[in-house]
Amino acid sequence: MESTEHPALVAGSPLAEIALGLKSGRLELPAYIDQACERIRANEPRIQALVPEPGRTARLRGQAERLAERFPDPDGRPPLFGVLLGVKDIFHAEGFLTRAGARLPAELFQGPEASCVTALKKAGALVLGKTVTTEFAYLEPGPTRNPHNLNHTPGGSSSGSVAAVAAGFCSLALGTQTIGSTIRPAAFCGLVGFKPSFGRVARDGLLIFSRSLDQVGLFTQDAAGMGLAAPIVCRDWREENGRPDRRPVLGVPEGPYLDQASLEALAAFRAHLDRLEARGFTVRRVQAFAGLADIIRRHRVICAAELAEAHSAWFEAHRDLYRPATRNLILEGLQVDPGELARARRGYQELREEVEALMARAGLDLWACPATLGPAPEGLGSTGDPAMNLVWTQAGLPALTLPAGRAANGLPLGLQLVAPFMADERLLGWTESLAEALDPESASRL
Repeated sequence: MESTEHPALVAGSPLAEIALGLKSGRLELPAYIDQACERIRANEPRIQALVPEPGRTARLRGQAERLAERFPDPDGRPPLFGVLLGVKDIFHAEGFLTRAGARLPAELFQGPEASCVTALKKAGALVLGKTVTTEFAYLEPGPTRNPHNLNHTPGGSSSGSVAAVAAGFCSLALGTQTIGSTIRPAAFCGLVGFKPSFGRVARDGLLIFSRSLDQVGLFTQDAAGMGLAAPIVCRDWREENGRPDRRPVLGVPEGPYLDQASLEALAAFRAHLDRLEARGFTVRRVQAFAGLADIIRRHRVICAAELAEAHSAWFEAHRDLYRPATRNLILEGLQVDPGELARARRGYQELREEVEALMARAGLDLWACPATLGPAPEGLGSTGDPAMNLVWTQAGLPALTLPAGRAANGLPLGLQLVAPFMADERLLGWTESLAEALDPESASRL
């Protein structure tokens, strides 16, 4: 079924360019705030990326004024001076309620501000507001629409964060990934999405879905902007490790994993590989994930059991307020045998070791694969299938998606890149050269 034509509501707001302009004073902070708020006023009723907040513009103007008073000298300004930040509504942020896209009483979820939010604020960012999430970061969608075409999903569960960045409401946003909720929506909305190694970003102040799988993610419009933001939230960042002296060797995980993608996505992916090889990148095909069905089953077991665990204090008293998909996964999780859960948890460490051993034997620096099965599905009833992200999430490996062309219906596609565990710096260090090779004209723009 072809999409009905609908005007795109995207707007350019690349983080690196915005941050440099604000820090230097070439871009005036009040003007940046007013432009963003005007975009929100004009387009948010149709996109619905943000949790409603009365008085948002006045609050931001006041915070911007106080920030400017603290840092009058451009040379003394922090790296994200005045940059607007979207915060997925499962992170605690001072001055905002956490609702998690749910109908349960909000007072159940409150707590101290997430340290990743605090770190970005200390770097100068101003919180634009909370962004819409699927219920408890699972499958039940919110109202958010894809700014590239309002008839399509932006993806989930970080739907509001990606839509807000794509629409130019903010230049940076926080999300999470338990299955595919950073990489998938970033690809659907034409963004750079980055999910660091498991545990690389602190999860305090985050409403947990799965303690074994939840990972914090970031969204920007530009690869250079991601390189600016990631070191602020990732623990023990070593800048020197992110200066590779050669092009990466890319591995393609042939077999059942890659076969999941649509014919259109695979054709685009092969074209991306051809382009990279023509630009001098080495690409090697490697058979991988023969046990994919077991990997998927194991992920389901962990998600169900740990969601039930995370909601043990609330579920019985508020069962009727949960939407069907979330309620059913919790009920499924309550039936998981402890021994089965223990085996599933051991499995994700084994998967990481298996993937990294494959990389070592084949001499690979990064895996390359489609970020999604295809473009964003039409309608808002589903947030899309995270099948292309699940294995990398389970292994806890750092993953990033770059905008990589468009599907026949005009919607964005993404190229997913995955590095060994804790090689986040090297992954980010190669990102700009890969983005440039894929699309020289849009490597640093939406």
